[in-house]
Amino acid sequence: MLESMGVPLPAETLLISAAIYCASTHHMNIRWVATAGVLGAIMGDNFGYLIGRIFGFPLLERHGAKLGLTPKRLTLGRFLFKRHGGTIVLFGRFVAILRVFIALLAGANHMPWHLFLIFNALGGMLWAGGYSYGAYYLGHKVMQISGPVGVTFGILGAVGLVVSILFLRHNEQRLTEEAEAAMEKDMQKAEKRGASS
Repeated sequence: MLESMGVPLPAETLLISAAIYCASTHHMNIRWVATAGVLGAIMGDNFGYLIGRIFGFPLLERHGAKLGLTPKRLTLGRFLFKRHGGTIVLFGRFVAILRVFIALLAGANHMPWHLFLIFNALGGMLWAGGYSYGAYYLGHKVMQISGPVGVTFGILGAVGLVVSILFLRHNEQRLTEEAEAAMEKDMQKAEKRGASS
């Protein structure tokens, strides 16, 4: 739960160790370990989302320029989370560095909470349940597998990040114009709803 809230802790290692302990001693039930992992992941991400929603965007507006996050780039971030937030949240769960910050970023970018909840829950079940049951049934072999799998996901995540950055740099102007047009439409709709009520 704490890792999903933004605290960099070794949650994968804890899940794998608990599952191997279950398999080797039978003093704990793997169903409860997996359930605790899934619930902790989902709850932590929801707390992280709320923290990002309340404090994240004002902090990014105030201090984002120091990191190159101009107002236009912040608008673009909101647009991308609105359009592709589910994919970002689901697959971000499997990339260690992204997993720590994804909920905070989703909240800061005002991703709709109902969509965040669905993709977060799905990602939490696949991630925590997969690691728990995988380690339980594979035992110590999962340690041999998790290293290369973790490295593979890390490499894929890094490649994906580089490709995304290059794509955004190349298409930033066009995407920013789309984001601003979408925000303007949303504002016009909100004004019409306000006028009609």
